Amino acid sequence: MGLFSFIKEAGEKIFGSHEAKEVAKSAEELKAEKEKMLEGKILKMELPIENLDVVVEGDKAIVSGTTEIMAVRELTIITIGNTEGIASVEDHIEVKSPEPEATFYTVKKGDYLSKIAKEVYGDAMKYPLIFEANKPMLSDPDKIYPGQVLRIPPLDQ
Repeated sequence: MGLFSFIKEAGEKIFGSHEAKEVAKSAEELKAEKEKMLEGKILKMELPIENLDVVVEGDKAIVSGTTEIMAVRELTIITIGNTEGIASVEDHIEVKSPEPEATFYTVKKGDYLSKIAKEVYGDAMKYPLIFEANKPMLSDPDKIYPGQVLRIPPLDQ
């Protein structure tokens, strides 16, 4: 559990850009809409997390729920954090079977998965580990972008 930082301007644009419509909505309506969109993003990925709840406070998302697997917790955090407009994610997800945590890596300009694998594992050919650890958020190992946060699993898994 903790607070994870992200780049607010980077990430998937799920909140839309229909400012004219947004002016007519109250702050509470916009907040509820953002929360529903973030929860929908997690549900769409079919991550096994029970009692998922996302609360948005400005550019911070607070996420809670319960899961059996540490990887689901981590993917939930980075999926929410890799959304444009979210600068931090406060984690309150309970993991029933704790295991070693992965590290998070923020993609820099010019990065690609084998380069990242070489940097973190010392072996560029271990890039499939990073790709698999970030599915279904990643659908193609060549489609990463600067500012995106990736899950880097420990080698012993």
